[in-house]
Amino acid sequence: MAGSAASTLKRVKGRKRHILVDTLGLPIANRVEAADISDRRAGALLTSGLKAIFPAITTVIADAGHESRKLAHVLAEEQGWQLHIVKRGQRAFKIAGLTWIVERSFAWLGRNRRLSKDYEYRVQTSETMIDIAAARLMLNRLAQG
Repeated sequence: MAGSAASTLKRVKGRKRHILVDTLGLPIANRVEAADISDRRAGALLTSGLKAIFPAITTVIADAGHESRKLAHVLAEEQGWQLHIVKRGQRAFKIAGLTWIVERSFAWLGRNRRLSKDYEYRVQTSETMIDIAAARLMLNRLAQG
């Protein structure tokens, strides 16, 4: 596993999907929250307790929505990770940092019919469907190799 990861969100009717991916775009963790929660708080909830499972992660790259001293402090103190914020400098499309990896991962997950919209009544079911889609994605990659 590479030493960096990225976190961002996808808005779905009253909910936000947050994922943490490795540099290959393979999901490490996901969390579905109500749309009224801030990205910074959801980022802290998403990454809590992952250091023991993924000790190779050293840096978390996130978009400007996650910029916060509190989140950076939580990641540094609890996980030992550095938070790197990527800001877009201009309105024109330009690849900035590694946040495109997360967007690509959302696109891969979005190919699954159950994830194209928020069909699920419970948040836990939504998170499980993301896990199943990610497992399917990884198994398809293994089968090709």
